[in-house]
Amino acid sequence: MSGNSLLDWLRASEDAALVALLRARPDLAVPPPPDMTVLATRAGIRASVNRACEDLDTVTLAVLEGLAVAGADTEPVPPARLRELFGNQIKAKRMAAALDTLRERALAWGEPAVRLVPAALEVASRYPAGLGRSAAALADPKIVAALLADTPDAERRVLDALAVGPPIGRSREPGAAVVQRLLAKGLLLRVDPETVELPREVGLALRGPAPLRGLVADEPTLDVTEPGADRVDGTAAGAVLELLRRAETLLTAWSAEPPPVLRSGGLGVRDLRKASRDLGMDVAETGLLIEVLVAAGLVADSEGTGSATAGSEWVPTTQVDLWAAGGPEQRWVALARAWLELPRLPGMIGQRDGDGPGDRILGPMSDELRRPLAPRDRRRVLEALAELPPGQGVATPERLAGVLAWRAPRRGGRLRDQMVAWTVAEATLLGVVALGAVSGPGRALLDSPDLATNSAPVLAALRRSLPEPVDKVLLQADLTAVAPGPLRPDVAEEMALVADVESAGGATVYRITEASILRALDTGRAPSELHELFATRSATPVPQGLSYLIDDVARRHGRLRAGVARSFLRADDAVLLAEVLAHPSSDAWELRRIAPTVLISDLPLVSLLDGLRAAGFSPAAEAGDGTVLDLRPRGRRIPAKPRPAAARSGLPTLDPNQLTALVASVRAGEHAATMRPSSDALRRAGDSNGRNGSAATLDLLRGAAQQRRSVWIGYINSLGVASRRIVEPVSVGGGVLEGYDRQQGDLRRFMLHRITSAAVVEDPDARPDPQPDSGA
Repeated sequence: MSGNSLLDWLRASEDAALVALLRARPDLAVPPPPDMTVLATRAGIRASVNRACEDLDTVTLAVLEGLAVAGADTEPVPPARLRELFGNQIKAKRMAAALDTLRERALAWGEPAVRLVPAALEVASRYPAGLGRSAAALADPKIVAALLADTPDAERRVLDALAVGPPIGRSREPGAAVVQRLLAKGLLLRVDPETVELPREVGLALRGPAPLRGLVADEPTLDVTEPGADRVDGTAAGAVLELLRRAETLLTAWSAEPPPVLRSGGLGVRDLRKASRDLGMDVAETGLLIEVLVAAGLVADSEGTGSATAGSEWVPTTQVDLWAAGGPEQRWVALARAWLELPRLPGMIGQRDGDGPGDRILGPMSDELRRPLAPRDRRRVLEALAELPPGQGVATPERLAGVLAWRAPRRGGRLRDQMVAWTVAEATLLGVVALGAVSGPGRALLDSPDLATNSAPVLAALRRSLPEPVDKVLLQADLTAVAPGPLRPDVAEEMALVADVESAGGATVYRITEASILRALDTGRAPSELHELFATRSATPVPQGLSYLIDDVARRHGRLRAGVARSFLRADDAVLLAEVLAHPSSDAWELRRIAPTVLISDLPLVSLLDGLRAAGFSPAAEAGDGTVLDLRPRGRRIPAKPRPAAARSGLPTLDPNQLTALVASVRAGEHAATMRPSSDALRRAGDSNGRNGSAATLDLLRGAAQQRRSVWIGYINSLGVASRRIVEPVSVGGGVLEGYDRQQGDLRRFMLHRITSAAVVEDPDARPDPQPDSGA
């Protein structure tokens, strides 16, 4: 199958080939092309050709450059000519596959000889294969050979250097005289007063047989490691638990003390470093966690939320409470999904926005981090890593960057290679990757097309990786409690109430102190409840020292009872109240006696309690009914902001049915564009100026409906877009033409006042089978 032009090639192509073209180059389908002429025109536009070349691998790009060198933009080039250019470096099957890829994307057409889309010359490379532009005066190889034969060694060395590529050089002393002689012979061309260029014909002659041999390289191999699937998943599970713990820590800290939003947007360097110290993470990891929490809707800018605080701050949202109520699987999926769809580059955090020493350091949530195509590139890195079997990974991301650069050399450069390293590091922190390999949950994450509606496979994969939650701790004589694994949520909540986390990791160590016991008593827990808690939740005997600590704190706790007067203080022992009044700080507490056992204060209850405890007393907060009042700080919350839709990493992808319908529409549009109206119909329907009169148009349409003949109509839709349609009228009346639209493949209604012209077509083809509505 061949054709004189790309349009002829497309017209002669099978529908399956057109579907493959639109799948490989989705920009050609937006908006839907009305006919083949429009499709072919779009396929040759420079911007579209440039986009189509982005995913071509090194070999296919080399073949594309080989076609450019062989002049395929002006005349067909047989595959044998390409093989001569490359020698035996590209095998026949690989060459055929590369040409098929170019044909599939309509960058080239024709078989067996191949033509090249002219725009590809500008897109592929300014100097394809390192060769310069052609010179008409050197078109005859015999002339080039004769000139080179008479070239002295000094001049030949200059030509040989430029023949390797690039073909551009500067004429400087002491070689200026040599260059001048080469220019006089026509073996060099002048580009500007200081620059010369080696003509393509000379470069090809100097390179000798197979002049493009050095262009193609085999795909680099990965330095594969084999830690094993079980070890990878176990390590990833540990990273997941640590990630969730640190996320909870940051949310708790920012609930109590939200950091401000910079005037330029984002988080300040000082606040970033403080969070980094509190979490025990480096600045890059902390910045990533903050970006993910904001993307997941767990933290937001308080501006516009009705917050009474002056200035905007980064504050946890009400979504945090719902997130915290879920299991570790649900919490991780929310964070992992937010990261995978994040249209930003957290890896740039800590870099400067310029090269000068006074340039600003980029922080989390800075506008400079925005990259709409980041989700596409991030997924590309992970999918390349996931090509390895489960349990296999890479030792370093550099080799993986080399593989991706070979597969798509036109994509990126330094930033592309940095993106590979950033993605692997970020995925490792989140547990998507561990030990250089994609984890089981990570594979499920990549394989899930819509995490927003169906995350069950990911949840199941992570559940298999995480250790079984435990409901017991190991109490030690030094008043520590060790959780040998992740605690059941209700047990973790109980331990957080009565103890402080001293260290976290595979096993969490809690420290039980007087302050933590006092905190539990402040929530209304009775001493007997604390004794029972430790007895039932410990797999080891309760140390006697812990029992003594509980009883001692409980004995002193609550002897003073504070309430709201604005606040009050009461005790069964009047002597104790007298001791309080005699304390040097009593004036600051603004206390006054209203009864032998009751004092009142104008201070808020929390302030009064803090002052008394700082002085060595142990008051308990009391509600109006005499019960202990839980005054634990709840932290600030702001309303959750609507989560933006996941950023598209490119043009919308049409499903097979939509692509088939679109091809059918293009075929019908092509048929309509090339169909000739009946000359009799034109004479009957047109006025003296060749335009349809309304009455004549109505008569023509009614006659076509009676005779079941197809008509060609010009139509303007409600958006003012004009088109040509082939319609088989069924009924005409009430201001509406109802008929079978050959282009859309179904029954349609057309407003008569929008029909600009009509004519009966000559012997239309048989009506095609109905196709699904493409939405056009």
